Parts: sequence; structure tokens; C-alpha cells
Amino acid sequence: MDKLLIRGGRPLRGEIRISGAKNAALPELCAALLSAEPVTLQNIPRLQDVATMLKLIRNMGATAEFSPDGTVVIDSSQLHFPEAPYEMVKTMRAAVLALGPLLARFGEATVSLPGGCAIGSRPVDQHIKGMEKMGAQIVVEHGYMIAKLPKGWTRLRGASITTDMITVTGTENFMMAAALAEGETVLENAAMEPEITDLGDMLNAMGAKVEGHGTSRIRIRASRSCMAPRTAWWPTASKPAPSCAPWRPRAARRCCWTRAPSTWAP
Repeated sequence: MDKLLIRGGRPLRGEIRISGAKNAALPELCAALLSAEPVTLQNIPRLQDVATMLKLIRNMGATAEFSPDGTVVIDSSQLHFPEAPYEMVKTMRAAVLALGPLLARFGEATVSLPGGCAIGSRPVDQHIKGMEKMGAQIVVEHGYMIAKLPKGWTRLRGASITTDMITVTGTENFMMAAALAEGETVLENAAMEPEITDLGDMLNAMGAKVEGHGTSRIRIRASRSCMAPRTAWWPTASKPAPSCAPWRPRAARRCCWTRAPSTWAP
């Protein structure tokens, strides 16, 4: 599609349903892998990246049901293939978010590099350095990050991690890995985007103790095991302003959107 042609001149009225934000939904789909219990997420957007992530999760041996109303139920109790192959994730850089939860829960993970290319001065280097701080042994072979725990270890270990640059997916990966690591993890120079706050809230609901999410310094105290949130989890809603911008106050009758309780108000 080259362009959209919109003819206006009429009053706008009605309701708009705003789905959850993709940048919040993708890490939360991966966070569900931390629990052996079924995890329910609502208001998930129907986007290609979401479909790819769910396909990836199913390929690992988990089940992932996506209802027409935007509800996703993930059950990773039977997950047996902790790998994100290049063929499935080549169009989605966010697949690197599988590294933290897989390594934390299963003690191993094989994840394709974005685009299958060799690493260099790119944010994925920060993921590797941070996981190594927590004790992981990671080698890069044939376009894959192959990570495992040292011999005799059963869990990652908390650490102080300061990234060389601010990385959103790196912060998310470390938060998820730290949720099942031994002891306390402190992230310095952490990303502060809304999806970071949302992920921290979800991890708290799953039993971890996360403080400072939404600031540049995040502290995570691990849980022995992550439970499913007691209520269905909502990823942060997309900003409603773009959808409501054309609704001039005198012309509009109503502008509504779906939102999670206690997140933001219209």
C-alpha cells in the first residue's frame, strides 16, 4: 500500500478499541516462559511480531492459545526445546528476549543472533556481557548464542550489571533472568520506557521482587519459582492520542479505548 486517502468533512462518533502495545506484549509473552503454570495475558495486539513470537513459543514445546478477543494463554510446563532458530526469528529482533527466561528456568538456551549475523558493536553484546556477569557461559557459533550454566550450577546468580549503553531489550532480558537467579541483581543505566515498568509489575505478580523499574537503577530479588499472576495480565495499552487526534471536541460524540486497570486514565 503506497498511501491512504481519507476524505473528511463529517463529524466523528463511536468507540475505538485500543489494543495493548507490541513493545509491552513481546517481553511479557517471553516472561510467561518463567512459569510452569499457565499464564494468561489479555488485550494482546494481533500483529506479525506477536504471531511470530507465539509460533516460536509453540516450537519450543509450549502451548499458546490466542483467542479472538486478544487473550493469550501460554502453558510452558512441557517446554522441551529451549531454542529460537534463525528460520523462525529472522524477521523479529525481539526474539533475543527468549534468552533470559530460558536460561534462568532451564539452565540453557540457544538463540539466533538478529539477522543471523556476527556480533559487533550492537546492543546484543550487552545481553551477552550481562548474562555472563550472572554466571552464564556463552559462545557464539554459526550465528547463534549458545548459553548454559556452569557445571554444578542450578541457577544463575545475582550480579551488579552496568551496560555500556541503554538497551530496552537488554534491560528486559536481565530482569527476566534475575527473576529466577540466586540472590539480588542490580541494573545500572537501565532503560526507563513504559514497557519496562509494565514488565516489572508482571514479574512482581509472578513472585519476584522488583524495585525501581521505570528508573535508571532497578533492583531484582529472585523467587525460587515463578507462579502465574493471580489475575489475567494486561500489557500497557498503546497511546490513545493518535487514534483520538482527529476527534475535534465540538464534532466528536465519544472516544473510548480499552485499558488495563490502574495503568492510565483517559
